[in-house]
Amino acid sequence: MAKPAYTKDDIRQMAKDENVKFLRLMFTDLFGTIKNVEVPVSQLGKLLDNKLMFDGSSIDGFVRIEESDMYLYPDLSTWMIFPWSTERGKIARVICEVYTPDGKPFEGDPRNNLIRVLSDMRKAGFTAFNIGPEPEFFLFKMDENGKPTTELNDKGSYFDMAPMDLGENCRREIVLTLEEMGFDVEAAHHEVAPGQHEIDFKYADALTAADNIQTFKLVVKTVARKYGLYATFMPKPLAGINGSGMHLNMSLFHDKGNAFYDEKGEMELSEDAYHFLGGLLKHARSFTAICNPIVNSYKRLVPGYEAPVYVAWSGSNRSPLIRVPSSRGLSTRLELRSVDPAANPYLAIAAVLEAGLDGLRNKLAPREAVDRNIYRMDAEERQENHITNLPDTLHNALKDLAADETMRNAMGDHLYQSFIEAKNLEYNSYRTQVSQWERDQYLELY
Repeated sequence: MAKPAYTKDDIRQMAKDENVKFLRLMFTDLFGTIKNVEVPVSQLGKLLDNKLMFDGSSIDGFVRIEESDMYLYPDLSTWMIFPWSTERGKIARVICEVYTPDGKPFEGDPRNNLIRVLSDMRKAGFTAFNIGPEPEFFLFKMDENGKPTTELNDKGSYFDMAPMDLGENCRREIVLTLEEMGFDVEAAHHEVAPGQHEIDFKYADALTAADNIQTFKLVVKTVARKYGLYATFMPKPLAGINGSGMHLNMSLFHDKGNAFYDEKGEMELSEDAYHFLGGLLKHARSFTAICNPIVNSYKRLVPGYEAPVYVAWSGSNRSPLIRVPSSRGLSTRLELRSVDPAANPYLAIAAVLEAGLDGLRNKLAPREAVDRNIYRMDAEERQENHITNLPDTLHNALKDLAADETMRNAMGDHLYQSFIEAKNLEYNSYRTQVSQWERDQYLELY
């Protein structure tokens, strides 16, 4: 899904030709939640001149109330007309960057932050960082009031077809809608758990990929509602079955092509690939808080449900954190398997890129690949193979993040401080709750 090079005049003409009546100006807050300011098409000229203002103090993690005025600068390449329309005309969206009144990129905007890290990548001699995401989600039935239940829409399993997979028609419409919007969908199938689905779309440069993930989530939720279903990207909505991940396939490019590929290298991987991998492994525990950002994320990162738990890599098996898929040449890539779809894609991609760049700067070498099933190793075997665990709670992940200057740099001071403060509050709120499991376990015993 290459970004089109639209001009202001192109957009004015498309808005007129397609009977666009409303503009949805989208951006993303600290927590990865899509925010939007909807304005009538009469405001298009103001938008194209970067003169549309909004109240930044109302957005989580943005600014204090005395610094509230912010401007939305549209990225014209993200102009897109939604396939669904109202009786009064069509709705177009454009993804915006947040700017301060003095015309500077706002440091609390996660998209601006990714643009900054990509600029550092180019200064290091690389031209592109490509991301192929694999987002998973659950479809739940809704009650008569339109509220989501925990009742699954089917009892299907991996790659099942109808009638077992009752979400197939919904998933098919999601795919068709995405394709109408310019997505290149590569695969769509039922996942391992009942009610769980995965739709993979073609890789793109890092910024476009993050935009695509946000647009994808919006489409999935919108189409699911048409079928009386609720789509959730919560990592582990139900106990006892697999959670939802969002594996990130990544590759780095320079003027000569894929920087990870070397036909003469070990496993046909270049030194750059190994150093980038070394950086990912070094910072894995630290970027976990960013890539798995909610309390619930750590209910997925447990042994027995296919999610990675151990910091290791392999070219052949799926139990480690990082896998090297078999494709080579332009398709040479690393697959990070821990990320979940609750992650803010702009922050997660910036974090893994900064980790990899640190590996390149310091020529970090990864430890030996682990080609055995790590889940079957005991603690002693894992220790002998220098395999460490990922953090097992958000609290522990935040401690690792706070101790890592590279990850602080990946977020910038504004986002880092807001994130640490907000997530500590979230964890403290969680640990004061008493769960049904605790009452069942202890109430009559003590």
